[in-house]
Amino acid sequence: MNGIETLLKPEDCVMLLVDLQAGLGFGTESISRQVLLNNAVALAKTAVAFGVPVIATTSASKVYSGPLFPQVQAALPDVKAIERRNMNAWEDDTARGAVEATGRRRLLVAGLLTEACVSFPALSAVREGYEVFVVADACGGLTPISHELALRRLEQAGAQLTNWIQVLLEFQRDWTRHGTYEAARAIVVENGGGYGMGLAYAREMIHPG
Repeated sequence: MNGIETLLKPEDCVMLLVDLQAGLGFGTESISRQVLLNNAVALAKTAVAFGVPVIATTSASKVYSGPLFPQVQAALPDVKAIERRNMNAWEDDTARGAVEATGRRRLLVAGLLTEACVSFPALSAVREGYEVFVVADACGGLTPISHELALRRLEQAGAQLTNWIQVLLEFQRDWTRHGTYEAARAIVVENGGGYGMGLAYAREMIHPG
């Protein structure tokens, strides 16, 4: 793949979070809103834990959509969302410029809505030669079928589909990497459902002889 390792490495990646806002969350029917929020927060925490630059962008925040989800903002205390007018964040000079300024060519994209404000910049970035990974379980669509069809189109265009836990595990790769172990483990315990329960149980209840 153009000399780039297949597995994701934090130092190669930049993350674009698009329109994670309540006004758009209200219309999301492809995934439970609670699950969507959990996944988006986990993805944001993962970026911070592994030093991946995050560009967050919002639209119509003062007139309809509201600010970046407070829980996502809390996970990204040093990130200020870029407000834009275009549906396609790639057509906003500030948002696109922020991605380009990182110099990184592996772009992780997540947000709302899958059919528009996620798909448009992802398709545009693919066309410009970026290797795009859509974190599908941190995206929401208007209906399950429209979400699925948007993901199919993205995949056919050359984007790759992934999910937040795979991103985290791919970044960590080896639980003996102590520099990120505690942060990665904490994210899984708090946001990883049954897998997180298992990690918590292992630490608290299983004592090697």
